[in-house]
Amino acid sequence: MIEMEWRNQTTMLEFILLGLTEHGELRSLLILAFLVMYMMNLLGNGTMISVIASNSQFHTPMYFFLCNLSFVDMCFSSVTVPKLLSNLISDSKTISFSHCITQLYFFIVFAGSECILLSIMAYDRYVAICKPLHYVIIMNKKACLSMSIVSWTISFFNALLHTLLVYRLSFCKSNEIQHFFCDLTPLLQLSCTDTSINELVIFTEASFVGMLPFLITLISYIRIITTIIKMKTTGGRWKTFSTCSSHLTVVTLFYGTLIFMYFRPSSSYSMAKDKITSVVYNILSPMLNPYIYSLRNRDVKMALKKVLLKKRSSRG
Repeated sequence: MIEMEWRNQTTMLEFILLGLTEHGELRSLLILAFLVMYMMNLLGNGTMISVIASNSQFHTPMYFFLCNLSFVDMCFSSVTVPKLLSNLISDSKTISFSHCITQLYFFIVFAGSECILLSIMAYDRYVAICKPLHYVIIMNKKACLSMSIVSWTISFFNALLHTLLVYRLSFCKSNEIQHFFCDLTPLLQLSCTDTSINELVIFTEASFVGMLPFLITLISYIRIITTIIKMKTTGGRWKTFSTCSSHLTVVTLFYGTLIFMYFRPSSSYSMAKDKITSVVYNILSPMLNPYIYSLRNRDVKMALKKVLLKKRSSRG
């Protein structure tokens, strides 16, 4: 165990990420799977940002926040996947203390941003469907920009608070992290000092950064569904629901995995389940998001076709 003395505390110079599995024969399969998913994430989200930015018809609040979400999804996976691939390829599982703390910080930043952005997008759909006559006034450019800045600011300061509280801890039990990246819970389990403050902050901050956006999203969709049910024509109901079906799918996938991970009985706790769940919301969900939005959105599909046609004509 590599240790050093710092202000009368014992801190690790490096940790060992035990990864997803101990079965070495699965390494090649995991490398291929995560590489493909990561490249699809960058391609899908990068294309989404490019299409939205280059088409004036998409310069609306809904697509502005979708562009933000695509950027968050690219960064979210980029925090963990490159290091995961590096460890799998080189067979080295070590990560320096400073790198671990940096990874933890940005993971919390983008996880928090994802939660808040999804709630803002749900509120945007609520205003568009339930208050259509006031939509332009409520969701004006200044309001959208302010909501985006607030979401990033909250996420940065929330991550900073958690990271500083982890940084003050001593780690002397072990340097083996039972995960494929530096997450809060596995790190706290390795600490040999009191983590009650960390746990209290996690509980209170999770209520603000995690549960509050979830409640806003939930209430928004309850109001949306109630409004849709009251519509007289079936065609009108379907057309209205289709405008928010993509976002509802993304929200269900993201929050579904988080609820399974953090709100299941302690008797059913399993690190293996946590690792798989982390793969879903940290790698799989960000990869699927742009494809869910593009496949369910006629305007986006038409814009993508135009981009592809332009590329083919320029090559010809």
